Amino acid sequence: MHELGIAQNVVAIVCEHAKGQRIRRVLLEVGKLSAVMPDAISFCFEICAKGTIVEGAELAIEEVAGLGVCSDCGAELALDQASWVCTCGSRNVQCVAGLELKVKEMEVE
Repeated sequence: MHELGIAQNVVAIVCEHAKGQRIRRVLLEVGKLSAVMPDAISFCFEICAKGTIVEGAELAIEEVAGLGVCSDCGAELALDQASWVCTCGSRNVQCVAGLELKVKEMEVE
């Protein structure tokens, strides 16, 4: 479960940036193509936050849909895990959204 390591890193990042202030809320941006399970992150976050200034903080997760652009015709298309084929038939599709995994914002007391 790589979500445990991700949750540990999220807690470490927000602790570093909070400069000792208690964290009330963390907004995490997770792309649907990132292979990260939001429920697992939430579970692990609570465990990793225990005993830190993040303990008791709300974790909000914003999921970002997969989006691609066809390099051949320029069309934008929704991407999923299974298929990255443009309606023009091209497989030359560049992912422009959906792979994100970042702390978007945090709220301190």
